[in-house]
This record gives sequence, C-alpha cells and structure tokens, in this order.
Amino acid sequence: MRVMVFAKVSGDSEQGLAPTPEMIAAFAAMDRFTEELAEAGIFVAAAGLKPSAEGKRIISEGEERSVVDGPFPADGLIAGFSIWEVRDMDEAVAWARRCPNVMPGRSEMEIRPFFEVADLEGFVTPEEAATPRDGVRGTLGVA
Repeated sequence: MRVMVFAKVSGDSEQGLAPTPEMIAAFAAMDRFTEELAEAGIFVAAAGLKPSAEGKRIISEGEERSVVDGPFPADGLIAGFSIWEVRDMDEAVAWARRCPNVMPGRSEMEIRPFFEVADLEGFVTPEEAATPRDGVRGTLGVA
C-alpha cells in the first residue's frame, strides 16, 4: 500500500528561520531516517516545501476561479511530504513514530493512503487506471 506522509508546519518553519546548530543536527537525523526508509524498501519520494508566503491558492466557486497569494494561516499547512510503500497502515505508523522532529517544539505528521485500483472498482476499469495520460501514471495516479 502506498501512503503519503505529510509533515505539518510549525510557526517556526513558516517563519523561514535561519538554521541553528540544533536544526542542522535534526536535519542530519532526518537524512539518516530517510536512508533507513530507502534501505528497507519503504521510501518512494520526499520533498520539503517553502513557506506559504511563496505559494498561491486557487479558489473554485462553480466555474469561477480566483487566486490568493500567500502567506496563509499556519494551522494545517503542509511543510513537506514523503511517499512510502508499506504493507499496511500499522507499518506506516511504526515508521512515522521513528521520524525525527526537525523543528523545535511540537510538530505533527499525517498519514494518508493513496487510492489503489481496487478502491476504484466500478468507477474506472483497470485498463483506464493503468493508461498513462500526458506522461503521468493512469487515472488518479493509480498503478
């Protein structure tokens, strides 16, 4: 099963603070953790995200679209993500519990499973799900 692990922002990460020696050590610990994920065959991809001040939101209301410039309220914002291939949610939680906290104070992670072909039964055929579109995996990124 594939899961996406979201690292939520803290007030400090949204501020874009200059790295402290403690933060540099924490990021080194995160690098070691990512290496462990890769060695275990769990790691698929990961990236950190810049503060929301550099982002945009697209608001859809019916056919209308509007663009809102960041920054956005920090509550619930995503600071980064990882994609893991795990046996089940219990394995994902076990790995997430080992993840170092790279920011001072409290941090939060969220784990969400991807839709897989079996989840889409009745909505799309397995052939549609697997057919690449514009160089991307099949419908909804399912393989």
